[in-house]
Amino acid sequence: MTTRRKFIAGGAVIGTGALAAPAVHAQSAIKWRMQTYAGPALAEHVVKPAIDSFNKAANGEMEIELFFADQLVPTGELFRAMQKGTIDMVQSDDDSMASPTEVTVFGGYFPFASRYSLDVPVLFNQYGLNEIWDAEYSQVGVKHLSAGAWDPCHFATKDPIRSLDDLKGKRVFTFPTAGRFMSQFGVVPVSLPWEDIEVAVQTGELDGIAWSGITEDYTVGWADVTNYFLTNNISGAWAGSFFANMDRYQELPDHLKSLLQMAMDSSHYYRQWWYWGGEADLRVNGPKMELTSIPDEEWAQVEQAALKFWDEIASESEVKAKVVDIFKKYNATMEKAGRPYRYS
Repeated sequence: MTTRRKFIAGGAVIGTGALAAPAVHAQSAIKWRMQTYAGPALAEHVVKPAIDSFNKAANGEMEIELFFADQLVPTGELFRAMQKGTIDMVQSDDDSMASPTEVTVFGGYFPFASRYSLDVPVLFNQYGLNEIWDAEYSQVGVKHLSAGAWDPCHFATKDPIRSLDDLKGKRVFTFPTAGRFMSQFGVVPVSLPWEDIEVAVQTGELDGIAWSGITEDYTVGWADVTNYFLTNNISGAWAGSFFANMDRYQELPDHLKSLLQMAMDSSHYYRQWWYWGGEADLRVNGPKMELTSIPDEEWAQVEQAALKFWDEIASESEVKAKVVDIFKKYNATMEKAGRPYRYS
């Protein structure tokens, strides 16, 4: 009878019009914190437009708050912070954020792995690197979202570099693997926070930078403190990625995952033309840096040393050997394809 009375009472309430105003519980927006490897001036191009577009298109369902280099944690601690969930999403290369995976050494500038920026997305999307990266990061609680290319790696220096001998003893800010490779030619790799680089060059703590192409040198202010730009490059394109904490990513509904993928794709596309056009234009029209070159026959020593370096890396693990084998097959295909893929 008690149950019946409650039912009848409920019916009486319904009869008074309660059905016209059902209870609605608003779902709060998903909030993510993301940190990029890039400082504010560079982030304006390499990531901010895509994140702004995502936030607008998400229409209140989700918001990604963007932080710049070292704002929340130092770049070298990005992986651990993301793995723990302190940061939800990261844009970086594997090398700089010190990820504990077998593919870390290939992030950033792996010497001469690419000739052009388009090589990087082809390697990931058509030659199997996506699957290898996905497997490696899934083991450590991180989702590898999407890889793309940035600019080539050149030296920007205070003094001119016109021979390999000129590199000896030069204290240079660069990526861990690039520094490890170039140290055999006398380069002294130096690790510093990104925002300290400009002052370090001015004070003499650094002799140069091997962290980017000429577009970034102008964009972030390094062209104001260096005098020369070496046209010989260590690699054709920086390889970087978007990553996310695995649990946070799996919690996203499918439509937001798709929207995030489109935002990352737009970021990759923006960088393709921004860097490609900028590298050429600033070499020709940029007023701040004088171009220097090491003769091709001498620079060939560096290219040959890179192949030995590849084999050295390949000997360290099966996964590394698999990636190096893909690089070799890909570059052999490009060489055989000839122009415009490769100019032998």
